[in-house]
Amino acid sequence: MFSSRMNPSSLLFGPLEELQELAFIERPIRRSLKTAEEIDQLTVDEDLNDIERAVYLLSVGQEVQRASVISNLPSLVRQNPAETFRRVVPKVREVLNGAGAEIQLAAAGSFLTILQDDIILIHTHTYSILKTVLLHLNHRDTMVSNAWLETLLSAINALPKETIKQEVLNPLLYQSQLSHSLQARLASCRILGKVACKFDSQIVKKELLPLVRSLCQDVEFEVRSCMCRQLESIARATGVDDTRTDLLPELVELADDEESSVRLAAFDTIINLMEMMDGDDRLHVVVPLVMTVCEVSSQADEALLASLSFQFGKLCSGLAGSLSDEQKSRLLQKFKVLCVSGLQTEGNQTDGTESALIRCNCCYNLPAMVVFSESAHFLAELYPSFSSLCCDPEVSVRRSAAASFHQVVKLLGSNVHLVHKEFLALLQDDALEVLDALMNHLEDTLEAVLSRGENLTLDNKFPELLSALLLAEQKVGCSLRWRLHEKLLQRYSCLARLLPGELLHQSFSPRIFIILTTNKVLPVQKEAARTFCTFLRYNRKQEQRQEMMERLIQDLAQGRSYWNRLRFLDVCETATEVFSRKYFNKHFLIPALELVHDPVANVRYKLCQLLPRLRSSLRLPADKQLLQQLDFCVQKLLCREKDKDVVATIRKTVLELDKLDLTEPFHKRQERDLLDQKKEKEETLLLEMEQLERQQTEGKLNSEKHTERKRRDSKTSLSATKSMSVSSSGATLSSSGKEMRKAKLSRSRSLSSQPTTSKSTNSDRPLKLKELSSTSGPGKSSMISSKDDSLRTAHFTMATQSTPSMPVLIRSNTTSLLDRASTLDHRSSTMEHKTSTLDQRDHRTITLDHRTSNMDHRNNMMEQRTGTMDHRTSTLDHRTSTLDQRDHRTSTLDQRDLRTSTLDQRDHRTSTLDQRDLRTSTLDQRDLRTNTLDHRDHRTSTLDQRDHRTSTLDQRSKTMDRGCGVKDNQSRKLSINRKSNSFSVQSGRD
Repeated sequence: MFSSRMNPSSLLFGPLEELQELAFIERPIRRSLKTAEEIDQLTVDEDLNDIERAVYLLSVGQEVQRASVISNLPSLVRQNPAETFRRVVPKVREVLNGAGAEIQLAAAGSFLTILQDDIILIHTHTYSILKTVLLHLNHRDTMVSNAWLETLLSAINALPKETIKQEVLNPLLYQSQLSHSLQARLASCRILGKVACKFDSQIVKKELLPLVRSLCQDVEFEVRSCMCRQLESIARATGVDDTRTDLLPELVELADDEESSVRLAAFDTIINLMEMMDGDDRLHVVVPLVMTVCEVSSQADEALLASLSFQFGKLCSGLAGSLSDEQKSRLLQKFKVLCVSGLQTEGNQTDGTESALIRCNCCYNLPAMVVFSESAHFLAELYPSFSSLCCDPEVSVRRSAAASFHQVVKLLGSNVHLVHKEFLALLQDDALEVLDALMNHLEDTLEAVLSRGENLTLDNKFPELLSALLLAEQKVGCSLRWRLHEKLLQRYSCLARLLPGELLHQSFSPRIFIILTTNKVLPVQKEAARTFCTFLRYNRKQEQRQEMMERLIQDLAQGRSYWNRLRFLDVCETATEVFSRKYFNKHFLIPALELVHDPVANVRYKLCQLLPRLRSSLRLPADKQLLQQLDFCVQKLLCREKDKDVVATIRKTVLELDKLDLTEPFHKRQERDLLDQKKEKEETLLLEMEQLERQQTEGKLNSEKHTERKRRDSKTSLSATKSMSVSSSGATLSSSGKEMRKAKLSRSRSLSSQPTTSKSTNSDRPLKLKELSSTSGPGKSSMISSKDDSLRTAHFTMATQSTPSMPVLIRSNTTSLLDRASTLDHRSSTMEHKTSTLDQRDHRTITLDHRTSNMDHRNNMMEQRTGTMDHRTSTLDHRTSTLDQRDHRTSTLDQRDLRTSTLDQRDHRTSTLDQRDLRTSTLDQRDLRTNTLDHRDHRTSTLDQRDHRTSTLDQRSKTMDRGCGVKDNQSRKLSINRKSNSFSVQSGRD
């Protein structure tokens, strides 16, 4: 099968040829190794110390060994400075004479490190270093010369004035002459700028200013430019007056130099010295210079344009009080042109790199330009340029805009909504560099953006901002930039105090929890845990906090994956820093200690490392029970742990726990206690705010109910008012009818009272009628009619007795009149009966009105009773919750008693095991049996003690049952029965 594909010759010669090739490759490697003689030369005696070895290698070693010793010179100085400067540094000077560039650079770097780190005493050894530096300052190699120059400039800071004047200034006067090289004159310029700050103004003016003027007038533009850069430090050393009289004319002259680099240096120096100038100098020197540069910069070189863009904000801020309105508008117009530099195709003379740098500088100067143009005019003056920079095609420009965005939104104040679109654009940028720059000050930006009012959820832009924040986190999470992800999660923790708790719980908390459980990068997980704990701490709703804690316990502490259980321990480690001790011990400590039973060794290993932190959160005597549980956890790990790494860690942890209270300083513990008290006060304040919000919500609901009742009452009162108006009109009509009837009745009675003899009787009748009319009752009409009849009979009898002698004609008329009077009396009685009926109707109407008012009063009383019942219901609910808390406390006490008894049993078992080990090593089997019997007696006494404890617990439970209800009695009996059963089972086991 394989013979058709391979022949024997290929099998033989193919591997041989490959072996020969490999051997040919290996030959040069073997030839390149050191020979025995070279190895002997490189070998150093092991008994030599570091100083002796360095001296030996500098004396007879090769160049590589010498460079190594010189590079290691700072460490030798740290170990033994006196011996190093006495024996090693002189050898270094000898090696530097005629050494190559590599050793020269190594020596310059070593001496610079020694001077910068303050390793040596300045007054003892700096002078010896200065001699070496000055000796090699004029090296022919430019790189080596610059390295020694940097070492000299660093040594000037540590040298005294006299040494500088003698060893540095005197050679400097000689080297600054035109006869010396360009490199020497450039070094003189830098040295002048460095030493000027070491002397007072008189010495600088007398000895240094003539040298400065000569170098400013040097024939080489590099020297003029370098000297112009040093004029700032020289001006600060001379003072304001000398600067104005001596240095400012030189700067103005250099600003008109033929070389662009010199003009650029003069321009930068003038702007940097602008704070030392008065108003006249700014108005007559700086303002014309700036306007000239702005007008000519479009045709000038790129370096001047870039410098102008970098200094633009400082320039405008310094000249704001010296500019006219026209000049301000010209500067703003120039800034707008710089913001779009390189983006316009017509007349574009700058390349992409320079134009991008100019726009980056404009982003850097945006806050200063907002102040210059005033925030009220931002929309009209700077918003187009700002929007263009935030949407620039170059990533570097957008990154610079994001870096200065927080300052812009702070300056805008109430007009921050103008840049909302740009903020969303930067959050949704495809380049992660832009998002990274925005994250540096995201907290300040969000605080300025979200502090516009309380009704943020009603704003249409608010949901867009939340979605942009979530999308930014997802974008970073999908990338490999885990450090940026960590920074973003750290910045998002500020949302806990900026967003409403309900919105935070719905949008951000689930996402943070997903990161906590799914992300594989440990720093990101820990930052997610911190952010989640921050959200949990500042949430003001008890239900949401309980839901978040239950999710932590169920998904992490009791999760199926050991990875999630490890994450819960990380959350506990973070929670000790975020929460107070009281809150942590209440919610986190017990679930963490229960992980001692975890089947995975890594979880137990992590718990052992966390135990000292858990122990530091406990304070006696309040946390005595929790301390007992922690001790039980440690004992369990010591006795039953089988994994060697966990055993080693728990032993180390036990030593740390023993030293925990002794090694911690008192002031650190006091600071930590004060911080914990502050956290606890904040948590208490948050709970009070939560209760206040609930009361406000309930008050709003009650006010809405009250307004609804008022509406219903108003409708009822309107209907009652209408009925009352109708009844009052009816009463008015009935009263007018009564008056008319009484008038008619009085007329009719006046007709029947014509005889003179009956005057007294007729005079008494109206009074009686009034009295009768004033009475009320069902027999009113009958009484009136009977009295009228009696009166009429008396009247008729008196009339017949008094007129026996009258004519018959008169009598007939009298009888007819009497008949008419009787008819009228009958009619009047009928009218009176009708009047009484109307009076009864009026009385009924009044009674109905009275009943209506009584019904209204009863409705009000019912509303009050309903409110009272609501208050009583809330009081009952509060009492019910209090009883539930008491039940929970009672069950907690029962659990604590059970755990205490369990700990006592385990302590006794531990001591018993120790006794068994001791007795097994010392006694025989017969003594062991005897001790076993003794041990059984001891267990019997222990059982008696347990019975006594059981009786004590029974008495305690009975005492507690007296203070609680029937429900508490039943729960306590169940707990007592469970205890007795556990004791009986344990005694059966024994």
